[in-house]
Amino acid sequence: MDTKTVKESIIQGKTSLGIELGSTRIKAVLIDEKQQPIASGSHEWENQLIDGIWTYSLEEIWQGLQDSYLKLKDEVQKNFETDLTTIGAIGFSAMMHGYMAFDQSDELLVPFRTWRNSITAEAEKELTKLFDYNIPQRWSIAHLYQAILNQEAHVKDVAFFTTLAGYVHWKLTGKKVLGIGDASGMFPIDPKIKNYDEQMITTFNQKIADNHYSWKLENILPQVLVAGEAAGTLTAEGAMLLDPSGSLTAGIPLCPPEGDAGTGMAATNSVAVRTGNVSAGTSVFAMIVLEKELKKVHPELDMVTTPSGELVAMVHANNCSSDINAWVNIFREFAEISGFDISTEKLYEVLFRQALTGDKDCGGLLSYGYFSGENITHMPEGRPLFVRTPDSKFDLANFMRVHLFSAFGALHMGMKILVEEEKVAIDKVLGHGGIFKTEGVAQKILAAAMNTSVALMETAGEGGAWGIALLADYLQHAKDGRTLADYLDNQVFGQNKGIEAEPDPADVEGFNLFIKRYEAGLPIEKAAVEFLK
Repeated sequence: MDTKTVKESIIQGKTSLGIELGSTRIKAVLIDEKQQPIASGSHEWENQLIDGIWTYSLEEIWQGLQDSYLKLKDEVQKNFETDLTTIGAIGFSAMMHGYMAFDQSDELLVPFRTWRNSITAEAEKELTKLFDYNIPQRWSIAHLYQAILNQEAHVKDVAFFTTLAGYVHWKLTGKKVLGIGDASGMFPIDPKIKNYDEQMITTFNQKIADNHYSWKLENILPQVLVAGEAAGTLTAEGAMLLDPSGSLTAGIPLCPPEGDAGTGMAATNSVAVRTGNVSAGTSVFAMIVLEKELKKVHPELDMVTTPSGELVAMVHANNCSSDINAWVNIFREFAEISGFDISTEKLYEVLFRQALTGDKDCGGLLSYGYFSGENITHMPEGRPLFVRTPDSKFDLANFMRVHLFSAFGALHMGMKILVEEEKVAIDKVLGHGGIFKTEGVAQKILAAAMNTSVALMETAGEGGAWGIALLADYLQHAKDGRTLADYLDNQVFGQNKGIEAEPDPADVEGFNLFIKRYEAGLPIEKAAVEFLK
């Protein structure tokens, strides 16, 4: 579309807006009728470790949302010379899991507990046994049950609990709902009825009956909706919350709020069976849409759903790019004090491309980028660690390469269970997220780690914000009975299959040598956790 046509679409409200609250960035993306991004805005933020809890304050949430929206609005004004007053549909997504609990007066009972916390080990163990279904520490129900086990005073006052995306959506629409993909990270979903598993809810209520709480679990969970279902409209109060200038009008329809896993599937056209995607940022997770249920329970694998309710095996590693970002900041600091002016984008590109010139096995170096605990490798807490022997080949290329390899180390271990033990068939894998911005680097390394081809769409860098914008846009197309898979296949992606990278046999061999070192060195990481308490 040309500028004049896009401007007219903006004025007529023929656009869709997606805003995703990621772990380090809140990003807003506005798309046109052809599902192409026409404006964006972002806000950098970081979680805080307060009293042993990884959290964000409510003030930070709203400041970040308003800032990202304002920047997008300013870009619209600058590029199309018009104010953004109405939008065809809006969607919100955020990092999955975590725990936001509210009382009858809608007051937050305890600080937001994010997915990054590894404080629910006892609950994880008991609930997994109770349900015969893997309940990872990140899940909302694990946080609630751990609070019960801890005899926390606030539990008796819980009237509603939800995820970050569910919270934002509630405040903007008044609706306590959640997209099924995000809901599947709160409590197990029965894919046959596309709702919470009724038998497991009954079992949970019976388990905690002796506590004599005034609530039942089914009454404090958000309502489950699938992609394409109406999820309320923007209220006047909600419009002012998002756009304090008062320009944005009320009445705009919203799609069900989703988690970052679901938006990653939408952004990579990975909602059909035997497809998968890898979303890489602060954490990294692979989502594989299953043909049938797995044969057994695996603590390394989450069972969640697509935004339309199909069963998905999720390999979720808590740590991916945080340690890489920390090291890049060291190089940035060196450049600045040396008088060199280099952009952040260029710095990442130079360092990432250097990694491709390193030894295939990283020259014997070893790293664990664990800023937080890691479920797959059974680490209760994070201790970023870099290790080398005197005879390792320690140069910049190997240093960057080992950190990129390590970013996918835990993911590789989880995927090995899915592919080798469960014999899950995967036709294609697509990647998205910030780590893939330097063309051909992280993609090539991920292909080696998974020993399969990895495709990237041109829009991979837009990530989940574009994915939730697509889910908002899908509201209109779902009215015609079109499935989400059909909408993505034909309306959005068409013949765009992405740029594929096949695994290089030498890289695969090198990664296999690295992963043996990685697994053998886990006791070192465990010792670091114990020593540095």
